[in-house]
Amino acid sequence: MLGSTHGTLTTHFRARVVACGEEPHAAVHSMTAAAAEGDLDVSGRPLHATVPDLDRFFRPESVAVIGASDTEGRPRTGITRQLVAWAERVGARLHPVHPTRESVFGRPCSPSVADLPEQVDLAVLLVGDPLPVIEELGQAKVKFAVAFASGFAETGEEGAAAQARLAAAVERSGLRLLGPNTNLNAFEAFRDDLDGPAIALITQSGHQGRPVYTLQELGVRLSHWAPTGNEADLETADFISYFSQRPEVGAIACYVEGLKDGRSFLLAADRAARAGVPVVAVKVGRTETGARTAASHTGKLTGADQVVDAAMRQFGVIRVDGLDELQDTAALLARARKPQADGVVVYSISGGTGAHFSDLATGAGLKLPILSEGKQRELHEWIPGYLNVANPVDNGGHPVGDWRGRKIIDAILADPDVGVLICPITGPFPPMSDRLAQDLVDAAETTDKLVCVVWGSPVGTEDAYRTTLLGSSRVATFRTFGNCITAVKAYLDHHRFATSYRSPFDEAPRTPSPSFRKAQALMRPGHQLSEHAAKQLLRAYGIRVPREQLVTSAAAAVRAAGLVGFPVVMKASGARLAHKTELGLVKVGLTSASQVRDAYRELTDIARYEGIELDGVLVCQMIERGVEMMVGVTHDALFGPTVTVGLGGVLVEVLHDAAVRVPPFGEDQARAMLGELRGRALLEGVRGGPPVDVDALVEVVLRVQRMALELGDDLAELDINPLMVLGRGQGAVALDALAVCR
Repeated sequence: MLGSTHGTLTTHFRARVVACGEEPHAAVHSMTAAAAEGDLDVSGRPLHATVPDLDRFFRPESVAVIGASDTEGRPRTGITRQLVAWAERVGARLHPVHPTRESVFGRPCSPSVADLPEQVDLAVLLVGDPLPVIEELGQAKVKFAVAFASGFAETGEEGAAAQARLAAAVERSGLRLLGPNTNLNAFEAFRDDLDGPAIALITQSGHQGRPVYTLQELGVRLSHWAPTGNEADLETADFISYFSQRPEVGAIACYVEGLKDGRSFLLAADRAARAGVPVVAVKVGRTETGARTAASHTGKLTGADQVVDAAMRQFGVIRVDGLDELQDTAALLARARKPQADGVVVYSISGGTGAHFSDLATGAGLKLPILSEGKQRELHEWIPGYLNVANPVDNGGHPVGDWRGRKIIDAILADPDVGVLICPITGPFPPMSDRLAQDLVDAAETTDKLVCVVWGSPVGTEDAYRTTLLGSSRVATFRTFGNCITAVKAYLDHHRFATSYRSPFDEAPRTPSPSFRKAQALMRPGHQLSEHAAKQLLRAYGIRVPREQLVTSAAAAVRAAGLVGFPVVMKASGARLAHKTELGLVKVGLTSASQVRDAYRELTDIARYEGIELDGVLVCQMIERGVEMMVGVTHDALFGPTVTVGLGGVLVEVLHDAAVRVPPFGEDQARAMLGELRGRALLEGVRGGPPVDVDALVEVVLRVQRMALELGDDLAELDINPLMVLGRGQGAVALDALAVCR
């Protein structure tokens, strides 16, 4: 059965040691070379993406079609016909292969791969089971293969097992495979009469790429389409890495149902970020329903969406929700020049339209600067004085119908604070709308600044739209307010990101720290550490904890309290003890020896009654003033260790106010995490309270990240809660900690 148009995916069948698809038979050599060159991080993972050479896939010199047919009415015949036409377009020699045919569409047909007249670059498999053919292709030194067949991981466990066998055969063969369960999208006809930077398209469900493909009809160039299907071998990350190195590619558009390997994806995104090539992606799985549907469709891990979202932001991948947003945002990013400024001016013929659009734009985070008094006086030379020209600029309508219209546009674009001019035209009103559209197009030809038009007519057949606006390669034309705002914000954000981007992989630790050796001695594989042991782990990484002593008698508790200094906190400490407060195993604000003795007896009595084994009771310094935060480490199925920071105490559970990042990341990302918190104002001081030591909090986040990188899979979970952040310059103290060893 040939594959459907719905490309599907599978779980990560290969434990790759080199990112982006390097084959295991070369992996040992590559690992050794990478280690020698310092290209592995402290946990032995690669720090750079391997870019597969896909030139011969997209532009082969010779192609074999296995199972070719010219019998009318059969699915393989239609596919063969399309491949013949494609081979002619790209200048490739096509060789049909079929055991019982002498010719196909007038071309000599070979009975088997072994009988091909030359070594071929690409083999297209029109067979129900590609597995038996893979070994033959390997022996024939074929570089690439495409498998359309379905019935693999998308069908469940049995299909997943079949795909695992296919992936293993591909590994042994040395070739690279697209699919299975892919389609003909890679062999579409692309227009060659369009100029300018192009969009390269990657889809895991072929039909979802159609809106981007049809942008060619609006004059937007498309250079490649990679329908990755089940990704038994070649995956989304491989194509991102390859496309980001292509000089004709201005932006990469992706429809992603699931990521095969989180690390490979981040390395590929990093390569694109280094090259300054924007990646725009629709990623399925924002909701539980979406994630469940994606899993059933793909047989692949979707990943915790909050982690996916954060990982994409870290590396500049622009995530959008709809296919319409994907096409509009990718088109703008591919074609628009670098912004001259980040100020946006809204220019309209209606005060209502301008106010409405400005509200939406400001709410989305766009900067709408108030134009200077001098600029406003200049605009009032052509616009009646009673109209607002501060931004938005309302011309009242009539000036667009004569020579004044172009003067207004040029004056706005001449303002050094203006980088983007947006003109929403809610509906056609000839001849003024025709004149306005032409003036905008003519002005765009004379400036490096971005000119956007929102053509609000639902008809879309008007000459001003179809010919004037769409005929311009300099004006970005949209059909909705929302898509325009989304695309412009992505455009400004991308260039701001690209200007300051520093790859975190360049700064990732390559050798273990002295802290790692101390921490190793404290780990207990398969066990949860007691609070006392968990705090020792924090101490090993230089994270401050309160003065405290672990005691096993009431008398020792009294002596410890004297050394620690009253008032004190007393807590039961045990290896499998997590929620102490709920069990009454925490006593706060003890100020005398008698209170300490009573507290010790009560804590041990409760533990005995609850059947909890203790390693002792902690007598701790009491720290009261500060902001409670939490910092933790968890493991994501796709990305591995992740670091989370949020409000501490019970607030993190009630409000879910937390931000997450995937290591490695630098100080800038640690600070950005704090900026994402809804409760960040607490760090700045509220109701007369002093600001807290944000620098110390950032330092704790970075030290926890180092711990996550070095301990890797050995540290299943870490939860510092609360981390008391004290006043500015006073540091941060981990009051409680939970650590689970794998």
